[in-house]
Amino acid sequence: MTLEAIIIVLLIGAIAGWLGSILFSGSGLSLPVNIIVGILGSFVGSWLLGKLNITIGGGAIINSIITGAIGAFVILFLLSLLYKRP
Repeated sequence: MTLEAIIIVLLIGAIAGWLGSILFSGSGLSLPVNIIVGILGSFVGSWLLGKLNITIGGGAIINSIITGAIGAFVILFLLSLLYKRP
């Protein structure tokens, strides 16, 4: 993987994680957490949308961001169920 590809993955992960956290809680998380949640969210979103037989149109980068944001939202929702705040 080239340095450019790694930077693109990190940027898409950061945007997707930030968007997912905004949609879920109304505020973003820290940059490293946004990147991690966004990258993991891309895997979860791809799996989930594949299971539901849903395809997202648009360009490859926009598709990746939307899929990652959906997955990030799902991850944050599941974490909120597991770790309820008093």
